[in-house]
Amino acid sequence: MSFLTESVARRMALTSRIVWVQAPRQFSTSIAARKTMTESAKDTIKTVDRKVSDKLVDGINLGAKAAESVTGKATEANYKAAGSAQEIRGKMKANSEELAGRAKGAAKEAEGTIKETEGAIKGAAKDAEGKAKSAL
Repeated sequence: MSFLTESVARRMALTSRIVWVQAPRQFSTSIAARKTMTESAKDTIKTVDRKVSDKLVDGINLGAKAAESVTGKATEANYKAAGSAQEIRGKMKANSEELAGRAKGAAKEAEGTIKETEGAIKGAAKDAEGKAKSAL
């Protein structure tokens, strides 16, 4: 064997994944490296796998952002609800105090009316007593 063919044969024996093909150039002795069909398919599958996994990661990130947004809005709604509850409690307390004041006023007014009525009854009783004594 000549030196060139022997070195080419050694190179081909050492590299099992790459098929060496003579370049289609007339005035060159370089050898072009080409991949087999299975290696090309593996590379294509790796590329597709990588793109799919990148999209899945993007989807997971979007899901996490959506969950974070929902959690934030729920927390905000809880704070608003708590604020509304406090506001409603304050209004109810003010209304109950107002109604208690009105009830006290009505009670005082009724008490005054009762005293007036008692006074009128006592006066009428004294008048009746005076009339009864004078009639006797």
